[in-house]
Amino acid sequence: MRCTCASTSFSSFWFREMETSAVLTSFRLSFPICPSLHHSSSPSLKLQKQFLPPSHNHVLHHPYPLTLTPTPSLSNASYSQTVELADIEWDNLGFGLQPTDYMYIMKCPHGGTFSKGELKRFGNIELNPSAGVLNYGQGLFEGLKAYRKEDGNILLFRPEENALRLQMGAERMCMPSPTVDQFVESIKDTVLANKRWVPPTGKGSLYIRPLLMGSGPVLGLAPAPEYTFLIYVSPVGNYFKEGLAPINLIIENELHRAIPGGTGSVKTIGNYAAVLKAQSVAKAKGYSDVLYLDCVHKKYLEEVSSCNIFVVKGNNISTPAIKGTILPGITRKSIIDVARSQGFQVEERLVSVDELLDADEVFCTGTAVVVSPVGSVTYLGNRVSYGEGIGAVSQQLYSVLTRLQMGITEDVMNWTVELR
Repeated sequence: MRCTCASTSFSSFWFREMETSAVLTSFRLSFPICPSLHHSSSPSLKLQKQFLPPSHNHVLHHPYPLTLTPTPSLSNASYSQTVELADIEWDNLGFGLQPTDYMYIMKCPHGGTFSKGELKRFGNIELNPSAGVLNYGQGLFEGLKAYRKEDGNILLFRPEENALRLQMGAERMCMPSPTVDQFVESIKDTVLANKRWVPPTGKGSLYIRPLLMGSGPVLGLAPAPEYTFLIYVSPVGNYFKEGLAPINLIIENELHRAIPGGTGSVKTIGNYAAVLKAQSVAKAKGYSDVLYLDCVHKKYLEEVSSCNIFVVKGNNISTPAIKGTILPGITRKSIIDVARSQGFQVEERLVSVDELLDADEVFCTGTAVVVSPVGSVTYLGNRVSYGEGIGAVSQQLYSVLTRLQMGITEDVMNWTVELR
């Protein structure tokens, strides 16, 4: 639509199809209108344009120009742009699944490479009963977050690190994996397609869950003949019901999360099913989660069900070294760098239960929890508390990292990717 009225000056606004084929669920523009384009009773022009993925046959395949500018003499010569947010209670987000608009799917044959994927409406997927992921657990997942800045733009946090970790896990599980570029671009596409589900600043984040699975049918024990890479998203709040308040852990000394030579260092789906029994028992007793020990000596810390663990003594921060049984957490890696930048001495080494019980402060890290202070640890019936409230070190590291993730402070680490 173009206004050619002589009394009107011009500027152009373009609705462009993005590579994702899904830009916004709604985009509204309001303008004072030129006389040649409106009925005399219409004070303004309001437009709403829908963009949908290829599967819905509503994609705009060429730039769609809208050139329309009011005359300079009009006092209200301005326009407004609104990106609509989903209609949910943003102040009451927990850590649970909230179905969103789109998911991303990409396929690969065994021995092949992943082709370009596509966005589809979020919903159920179809799998053969003999799919490798269902019969032999050939599957991995990742987790990362998107944050909305105060200016409305969106930040991803270190997505290339998730891509590299997925590749490492895929090699261990005999699976092909997307390239780093394919992974990052598919994350961007999925987040932009679900832009209205990114919480307002300070209300939470958009949790992003990539899955890699053996989707092809296989009866005998063997790699699946086909693989699916899928991404879905959900707005989330705090992982633990305590929020940033201290959590209470119990040390498990009979059941173990991982063994040397196993898959404890990769994010395979079976690792998480294995912790459900001990976690369920612990929660029934009032604990927040379980801290696991090594399976050989049964005295060295490994990790919490889905978090890495840190022990503070004075100006020293210690965390179990990555030795094949502990997941190399991306938040863990980030906190180590942040802590060192803040003047702390950080060690990655064997950390014993005795050191934990004698610590000044303890905290966990993970994508879901970011930083979670530990209020108490119970071991063999004895409970050790670490004071009331949030520890000073936990608070300091949490504040530095989250302010960076949300774009409040300058990203001197070059960790964030901005989406506009």
